[in-house]
Amino acid sequence: MEEGENSGGAFDGSYNKLIHQEDASEDDYTLYSNQEKQQVSMSMVTPGILLDRHKLLTGSLAALAVVLLAVDVGLGVYYNKLTEGQGTADISNEVAKLQASYNTAIQSRDEAKTQLAKEISDQQLTKWEIEHQSTRTKYYEKLSDKTQMEIAALKSHIPMIKDGCRHCLPGWTFVNSMCYYFAFSDAILRRSWHEARQFCKNQGGDLAVMDSREKHLAITDLINNYHVPHASIFYSGFWIGLRDVEEEGTWKWLDGTRLTQGYWNDGEPNDQGNEDCAATYPRSNPFKAWNDAPCNHELKWICQRTPTLAS
Repeated sequence: MEEGENSGGAFDGSYNKLIHQEDASEDDYTLYSNQEKQQVSMSMVTPGILLDRHKLLTGSLAALAVVLLAVDVGLGVYYNKLTEGQGTADISNEVAKLQASYNTAIQSRDEAKTQLAKEISDQQLTKWEIEHQSTRTKYYEKLSDKTQMEIAALKSHIPMIKDGCRHCLPGWTFVNSMCYYFAFSDAILRRSWHEARQFCKNQGGDLAVMDSREKHLAITDLINNYHVPHASIFYSGFWIGLRDVEEEGTWKWLDGTRLTQGYWNDGEPNDQGNEDCAATYPRSNPFKAWNDAPCNHELKWICQRTPTLAS
């Protein structure tokens, strides 16, 4: 039974399948016919033809890809060139502007340096001119002071000159009842002690003897009035009639009178180098006016002589 039923079932299935296939529509048959034809036509194409077509298509695609790649690369290069050209142009413009600004700055700097050098030169010239004017001013101030001193000395000298006109030779000054000659003039050359004494003797007198306080102060006042402050004190002395040639340290006047009161400067007389003759100098302190000096040293001098009787 089972086998019969199973056989009958299989038969029924096959039969149903057959019936089902027969009942299929004509369209289905047409579809199958087309598929079969397509399969037949595909089966009729040989593998070699398909391979050639595939190679041809592949080559065409590859060529197209190469062309596209070349175009892309060309466009990229062209774009880069355009971009780089634009950037280079911009940089060149900026560099040109910077160079122009730099050149302008350099020119301005050079002009400023030139102007500064000129200003420094003008300033130096002005400084020198100020120094020159200052020196001239000081010179004129000294000259004015000297002139004022000479005027004052001449004014104080006027009474002595008036008296000297009655009692003394021309050029001599009457002081304390004696006539004195002072070698003040710069035109008169300095002389040694012996030459100065000979000049006085030729005028009828001798070197001055300042053996009293009154005589010393009067004569010192006169030579101080005529002294130029900036002149060297070394050459500003005046020989007087005093020396120690007979005995060192024993000072005597020309008439042989021994010195009792002297008006020596500090540390004098010191007899350095046979300083046997005495001279008086224009010092602010009249009690420190004398120095001993070598007799051959050249100085100005003071003569004295007895006044003549007034007519």
